[in-house]
Amino acid sequence: MVKYLSFVLFIVLSACSVNKQTAIQEPKLKKSDNYVTHSSYSLVFNQNTKQADWVAYKLAYYQLDKNYTRKNKFTPDTVQSIVTATNNDYKKSGYDRGHLVPAADRIWNEQALEETFLFSNISPQLPSFNRGVWKSIEEQTRVWAELYDSIYICTGPYFENTDISIGENVTVPTHFYKTILVYNDTIQQAVAFFFPHSNITDDFLNYSAPIDSIEQILKIDLYHLLPNKVEKRIEETVDRNFWK
Repeated sequence: MVKYLSFVLFIVLSACSVNKQTAIQEPKLKKSDNYVTHSSYSLVFNQNTKQADWVAYKLAYYQLDKNYTRKNKFTPDTVQSIVTATNNDYKKSGYDRGHLVPAADRIWNEQALEETFLFSNISPQLPSFNRGVWKSIEEQTRVWAELYDSIYICTGPYFENTDISIGENVTVPTHFYKTILVYNDTIQQAVAFFFPHSNITDDFLNYSAPIDSIEQILKIDLYHLLPNKVEKRIEETVDRNFWK
C-alpha cells in the first residue's frame, strides 16, 4: 500500500511539473519571475517598476457580453506580497491609470472585471496615448476576438533607459507592446505592435511587427508552447493583409 501511494504521488508530482505552464498566451517563465495569476489573466510583476512586465490572457467572443458596469475602483494588488502602486502615486501626476487588460475585455464577469482594476494590471500612460492609439488597438482586438472566436493576447510596458517616475518610484514606460495570436484548426496568425509612449495620431497598423522582432527587444519567448514549426512560421513574418 505504501509503495502504491508513493507511486501515485510520484505520478501526480511529475504531471504537475510537466504541466506547470499550459496557457498558450503566456511567455516562457524565467526562474526570477514573480508570476501572479488571477481568475482570467496572469502576469509577471516587476517590483523595480511597480508594474507588470507582461500580462497575458485569452479573449473569447462570449466574453464580449456586457453583463456588468465598470466601477472605476482602482485598488492595490496584495497577492503574493507584491507591492503595487496606489491611487496616491497617480494623484496630480498628469498620467492616466492605463489598463493592460482592458476592463471592456472582462465586462462579462464581475470578478474578472474588478480584477482589471488591480494596480498590477495598470501602467502610467499619457492621456493622449491611453485615450488615443491604445484605445484604438483595444477596440480592434475585440473585433478580432469576435471574428475569430478567440484570440490570445500578451501585453505590457517597456522601459528604455529611463528614470522618469511618478509617486513612490512607479516608473513611466517609454513604450508599450501588444502581441496577438489567432490559433485554431484553420487559422494560425500572429502579430506584434510596439508603440512609443507618445501622442500617436497615425494608424496603429503602422506599428505592427513580427513576433520575433519584439522578442529580441523584450528578451522573452512569446507563444513558446506552440508546435515548433507553427511557432517559427508565424513569428518570423507578419501578414499585414490578414490584420487589415
